[in-house]
Amino acid sequence: MQATELFILDWMQNHLRCGLLDAVLPAISWTCNHGEVWILLALLLVLRKNSRRQGWAVAAALVLDLVCCNLFLKPLVGRVRPFAVNPAVELLIPPPLDASFPSGHTAASFAAVFALRGSGSPLWKPALAVAILIAFSRLYLYVHWPSDVLGGALLGAFLGWAGAWTAKQVYAALEGK
Repeated sequence: MQATELFILDWMQNHLRCGLLDAVLPAISWTCNHGEVWILLALLLVLRKNSRRQGWAVAAALVLDLVCCNLFLKPLVGRVRPFAVNPAVELLIPPPLDASFPSGHTAASFAAVFALRGSGSPLWKPALAVAILIAFSRLYLYVHWPSDVLGGALLGAFLGWAGAWTAKQVYAALEGK
C-alpha cells in the first residue's frame, strides 16, 4: 500500500507542482494549522443569535476531533510521514513533528463541514470547498499519505455529525424538550 501511496504523491509532485500552487497551497494549509479557520467560524456563529446552535455544533465537533485525532489516534498509530520516507522531496512548509495518521487538518475541516450540515447551516457547502482544498494541500505539500487524508475526512465526517447531534441534544435539554 505504501508503494501505491508514494506513487500518487510522487505523481502529484511531478505533474502538478507549479509556482502558483507552491505559493497558494501552503497558505491554505496554514489556515488550519491549529484549526484556526474553523475555530473562527465557530466563534462567529456563536456570537450571532440566529446561528448560535450551528456554532456550538462546530465547536463540539472540533473538541471531539482534538481528542480523537490529536490526543488518541496520532500517538496510537504513530505513522511516519511521507517526506521522512522520501527525503528527496522539497518541502514548502516546516516539517510537522507529530505522526501522520490521520490528517488533523483534514479531520478538523470535515468535522466543521459535517457539523454545519448536521445542524442545518447552509454554510456547509462553501465550507466543503475549503475543506477539500485543505485536504488536497496536505497531499500536495507531501506531509500526508492519501490514506491519512481519507482517514481524516471519514473521522471528521463522523465527529461532525456527533458534534451536531451533541449541540442538538444540549439545546433540546435547555429548552426542556
